[in-house]
Amino acid sequence: MIDSLTGIIVGIVVIVVTAFVAGEIVIRVISGLARRAGVSPAVIRDVRDAVTVIILGVAITAVAGITGLSSEFTTLTISGVAGLAVSLALQTTLTNIISGILMLHDRILHLGDEIEYSGIKGKVVKIGFRNTWVQNDKDAIVVISNSSLASGPLTNHTASIRLSKLLKADR
Repeated sequence: MIDSLTGIIVGIVVIVVTAFVAGEIVIRVISGLARRAGVSPAVIRDVRDAVTVIILGVAITAVAGITGLSSEFTTLTISGVAGLAVSLALQTTLTNIISGILMLHDRILHLGDEIEYSGIKGKVVKIGFRNTWVQNDKDAIVVISNSSLASGPLTNHTASIRLSKLLKADR
């Protein structure tokens, strides 16, 4: 009885410490990358809070499994439902982030490019995780979601040389 209780306590301590250390590492890496990308402190704080909630949920689930409060099936079911809820809640945000990454990877946009999208014409002044900022001829900043830009039609007036080289390389 005492050996099993000691094992459970040690398991809980290991899970809590591991979750804390892993969470701190993930938060520091994501925060550092986000700062270098020019992401606002409010977004970094939101990401930090989301990672903390996810790590806390994983730790609670693991502790419930070790103590015998839940079976593996229950844990998997709860994890699946939670994952589905999170993915549905973040669907638009993730679409914008993935679109931004793909546009950068495909070299469609660079800072300083003159673009035209949906009647908006201007110079790209910032490419963020979720949005691209375009300064129009009246010096107003127009914020366009990356998923909208990726779905087009997007005209890049200054990237014809760069993009034509990519097209030749792909052939």
